[in-house]
Amino acid sequence: MATETLNLSVVSAEDELFSGSVQTVQVSGSEGELGIYPGHAPLLTKIKPGMVRYVSEAGDEDFMYVAGGVLEVQPGQVIVLADVAVRGDDLDEQAAKDARKRAEEALADQSTDTSYAEAIAELSRALAQLEVIRKLKR
Repeated sequence: MATETLNLSVVSAEDELFSGSVQTVQVSGSEGELGIYPGHAPLLTKIKPGMVRYVSEAGDEDFMYVAGGVLEVQPGQVIVLADVAVRGDDLDEQAAKDARKRAEEALADQSTDTSYAEAIAELSRALAQLEVIRKLKR
């Protein structure tokens, strides 16, 4: 018996990063982690900085980092319209660590020009990138 699949498209403002058949998709939604399998109910939601994890039709697992956007689920189709998307293998671990450090310093130093919201957003993006890198190293 053939495995049921979904067609996944991950698109950013610059490029289409992935388009193909997958068994499952996991996305960091605005309200928590979403697991999408064939037969999932239609859905439209915001996504937050985090990972997109998918298992290909062949059973290979892959990760991407997305910095927000929109997720649309239709019968047999999942579309991730990301503000920014980067393949997991293309993430720079040292740059993410440096961004985390800058954000933590900005949060600790109230005399800087960086607003609290900007520092939290930068910290969130850096932590999400580091989480994708950590999962890739497994």
